[in-house]
Amino acid sequence: MRQNVHFVTLSTPDLDAARRFYVEGLGWEALLDVPGEILFFPIAPGLVLGLFEARKFAEDVGASEPTGVAGVTLAHNVGSESEVVDTVERFVSLGGREIVAPEPGAFGGIFHAIVADPNGVVWEIAHNPGWHVSDDGTVSFT
Repeated sequence: MRQNVHFVTLSTPDLDAARRFYVEGLGWEALLDVPGEILFFPIAPGLVLGLFEARKFAEDVGASEPTGVAGVTLAHNVGSESEVVDTVERFVSLGGREIVAPEPGAFGGIFHAIVADPNGVVWEIAHNPGWHVSDDGTVSFT
C-alpha cells in the first residue's frame, strides 16, 4: 500500500451547520455537496475532507448508532501569531467554540489555539516557525 491518504471523512451531526460554517462563513468551495448526505472539500493536492451526515455515516461503516469525532484534530498553520488570533476570532464569530485560547504551545516553539467547528470537529490553529508549508502543499521542517 502506498503511503498516502486521499479522503478524511468525519461523521457530522448537523450537515447544514457545517455547510454554513465552511461554505458561507469561511468561504470554502465544495468539490461535491449532496444535501442531507455529504460535503466534500478539496483541502490539499490529492486530499479531500468529507463531512458525512452522522446517521448515513453510521450506516456506511456498519455502526449501530452515529458517533462523533474524538481523539482527532485537524491542523491549520498560519504565518504569524496575529493570524492565529484572527483565525480563532473568525471561527468563534461563525459559531465555532474556543477550547484553548491562543497561547505559546508546550511543544516545538509554536503559538497556537484549539477551536471546534459547530459540530465539534477540533482544529488546531498554529504558527510554527519551524514548519514551512509551500504553495504546492509540501510540508518541510526548517
